[in-house]
Amino acid sequence: MEQDKILPYGEGKGDKKLQVAEMFDNISGNYDRLNRILSLGIDIGWRNTLVRKVRKSPHNQILDVATGTADLAITLARQLDVEFVTGVDISEGMLEVGREKVTKKALGKLIALKYGDSEDLQYSEASFDLVTVAFGVRNFQNLKIGLAEMRRVLKPSGKVAILEFSKPNNIVFGAIYKLYFNYVLPVVGQLISKDIAAYTYLPESVNHFPAGKAFGAVLAEVGYKNIEIYPLTFGVCSLYIAEK
Repeated sequence: MEQDKILPYGEGKGDKKLQVAEMFDNISGNYDRLNRILSLGIDIGWRNTLVRKVRKSPHNQILDVATGTADLAITLARQLDVEFVTGVDISEGMLEVGREKVTKKALGKLIALKYGDSEDLQYSEASFDLVTVAFGVRNFQNLKIGLAEMRRVLKPSGKVAILEFSKPNNIVFGAIYKLYFNYVLPVVGQLISKDIAAYTYLPESVNHFPAGKAFGAVLAEVGYKNIEIYPLTFGVCSLYIAEK
């Protein structure tokens, strides 16, 4: 897929997986603050929407892939009656920030954050009721392998819930969004994070991601069924829910 060729630091500096891990290690200290600033806090509502959509489905054991600083894992543990949430990520820097947050919020008995590769999940088949990802699938080195691994660890009829950036479906809003996303966001991100590549990579990775129906087709190809797509905030973000 074309998105696999979008690299934070360019050719000759390691494969996508290594570069993504390095990028998030570099920006981990400022990641949460930047998220709130750049999304104007709307990302909080997107995660709440995901939780509402999966509330009636089994969710005792949850795996949060590309958990980052654990925002979604924390939201799931707080708002759902869960037995346990396991968060995995390839960035130790992001995980360390997430662990501090989990400790401060006294959620250590409900959440564990571990190093984990989305394309090689170290869990047995049919281990989880629900697998979630928030803004991480576009960073997979091999999208189909990552999605297949998530499906493998789901219990029969278990569900996957994925939040990912997409492209606005309103012409006027889309033009404003494109200006902000491609020009304003990279400048602000670079000023705060001090990583020039990270917030240039963000719009590039979104622009090359097969969003909407195209991503639904990838889910179907991997073997998911009963695929639902919910555009959020004029299509800036989309929520995908599918069943094993």
